[in-house]
Amino acid sequence: MTVYLLAGGGTAGHVNPLLAVADRLRERDPEAEVLVLGTAEGLESRLVPARGYELLTIAKVPFPRRPNGAAVRFPKRFRDSVADVREIISQRGVDVVVGFGGYVSTPAYLAARRLGVPIAIHEANAKPGLANRLGARWAETVGVVFSDTPLRHAEVVGMPLRREIEQLDRAALRGTAAEFFGLDSDRPVLLATGGSLGARRINRTMTASAQALTSAGWQVLHITGANADVSDPGIADYRMLEYADRMDLALSVADAAVSRAGAATVSELAALGIPSVLVPYPVGNGEQRFNAADVVAAGGAILVDDADFTPELVGETVLPMLADDERVARMAVAAASVGHRDGTDRMIDLIDAASGANADGTAADA
Repeated sequence: MTVYLLAGGGTAGHVNPLLAVADRLRERDPEAEVLVLGTAEGLESRLVPARGYELLTIAKVPFPRRPNGAAVRFPKRFRDSVADVREIISQRGVDVVVGFGGYVSTPAYLAARRLGVPIAIHEANAKPGLANRLGARWAETVGVVFSDTPLRHAEVVGMPLRREIEQLDRAALRGTAAEFFGLDSDRPVLLATGGSLGARRINRTMTASAQALTSAGWQVLHITGANADVSDPGIADYRMLEYADRMDLALSVADAAVSRAGAATVSELAALGIPSVLVPYPVGNGEQRFNAADVVAAGGAILVDDADFTPELVGETVLPMLADDERVARMAVAAASVGHRDGTDRMIDLIDAASGANADGTAADA
């Protein structure tokens, strides 16, 4: 029986691909033991047990960014976390550690390295975090979503996707999806979403452009996210929802999309061949712009800075794009050309390769 320790958490960007891989490992071998390493504070504390996996928690020890009391305490707290993971690996007989980034991954990589346990890494963002940059130095295999991700030994595998997205038959579900959202399946649909928390710029510009978009013959499915500061414009062919618990149906009915450029969103749109207008989140380290690079370069999306996404730009850029049926069709093909529906299976192959490399004595150099 193989024992896997999957390390990651904190955000959906780490937890969702982790769970997709965990599910596939369990499907492939019901006798395998799949353990998840996380923290008590992260999103994993709720999602992992709910999915039926054992969550093993360690202290959240963020790397200090400035000299203060936390920086003074950091070395001991970090050593304690590494020791905790070493104990878990030893006591539970872990055969391979699979890291997805986040606070818990660094101690997991160090503990695994010191015990001679093989490491496989998945990096979801084009601009990798500190944990995976460190772990890639001695990991046996490294899977990435985007081609320009600067990690050693990186191999493009794509994003491990939920089964319902991986196997989505958009054409077969279009009629059901249109009925579910109160749309006409024979007319084009523009999906607008800023993620679960919403995106102020996208929300405001879309509602201000509602009349122009619907007058151009497009229906709009606008998912605002939580606590949106916009009101439904009350226009025919414009559907506004705070949340869609059937995103598979939203993606089935979408002929084009306006969205943030989170790694999961970009990956799903590309995998499904949905052309898009990507508006990267303007705060942080700029990873969303990097996430969009492959699909934009392929011609499957256009990139618009947050500050530039205005009703005027919709009129000058988005509406002409939507009015050109041939262009939309070309963009759909281009998006699909850089998308991967089999990211989960590709990552499983890398996990197997990591385990095999260790067994053969051919692990990557530390």
